[in-house]
Amino acid sequence: MLTLVPSWFIRYKFFNSLFLGLSVGAIFTLYAPLEPSIYSLGGVLLAVAMLIVARLYHTILNTQWFFRISLFVESVLLLVMLYFMMHPYTYQTALILYIGYQVTFIFGSYLVRAETLLLETDTLLTKLDTAKQLGYLLGMGVSYLFYKLLTFYGATSSQEQVYDLHFLLIAVETAVIILIFKSFKKV
Repeated sequence: MLTLVPSWFIRYKFFNSLFLGLSVGAIFTLYAPLEPSIYSLGGVLLAVAMLIVARLYHTILNTQWFFRISLFVESVLLLVMLYFMMHPYTYQTALILYIGYQVTFIFGSYLVRAETLLLETDTLLTKLDTAKQLGYLLGMGVSYLFYKLLTFYGATSSQEQVYDLHFLLIAVETAVIILIFKSFKKV
């Protein structure tokens, strides 16, 4: 049996949101080779998958499944980023990245519902949402400065800038995965 450790979980969510803030601008470059119809198809498949997850709430709305699904989502993100770093930027790479991100989005509603139920108090939820917003804001600010710094040093290609950003994203995602393990303890 696992239990949530709120202090570590709030740190995890800060870094998770930091990752989101850092990465949000990169998506436009990463997905550039894809046709618009892919987004429509992806949206349909995402909605169906989210419906299936919602139908499983009676089984998965507990700490054990929350840990497993959180770890799965973060591992998928790490794997698609590593794939991006090791393969040329092609249509196939963009499609694999899109599919990887869509897989993580399948669990978005579930993760928010579960964290609300598991944290239980308004005080912890306030700390959680504050940490998430601060992480997101910091990530957006750092990504802006990172892109400006790269431009200053001559890296003007969006693809080159996004590739370079992935070194930072992989470091943050590694910290996120470590924090997931600290956020749960056996009882």
